[in-house]
Amino acid sequence: MSPTHTGVTTAPADLAPCGQEDHPDCGIRDILDRIGDKWSVLVIVELAGGPRRFRQLQRAIDGISQRMLTLTVRRLERDGLVLRTVYPTVPAQVDYRLTETGAGLTHLVKALADWSLTHRAAIAEARHRYDRAHPGHDIR
Repeated sequence: MSPTHTGVTTAPADLAPCGQEDHPDCGIRDILDRIGDKWSVLVIVELAGGPRRFRQLQRAIDGISQRMLTLTVRRLERDGLVLRTVYPTVPAQVDYRLTETGAGLTHLVKALADWSLTHRAAIAEARHRYDRAHPGHDIR
């Protein structure tokens, strides 16, 4: 399957168990910790449109605090997904852009977004049925 393939199948993927005693940790937990948080995904989505300055990112990502954005871009930079460039101007200008590795991740993020849009109604209906069948079990 190509990295740009976004077709959705109904059969489960052939996945080996990860992190169980009889299977060595494949590293997926570490990666999911980074890209699985909502702020990292939103930064990656925003940077998919091209380089952005810090304030542009902050304005584009509703609800993110300055501190959380700082931590998020630092973590993404450390993981090699984002490149921070400081320009020798007064005052210094800084921009952020996706690295080649980070850009490769955008195809997966798009596939997940497409899947969520396709299945939004089915998930909402399943939640509604569950909540009716299990009153008082608020698990949100």
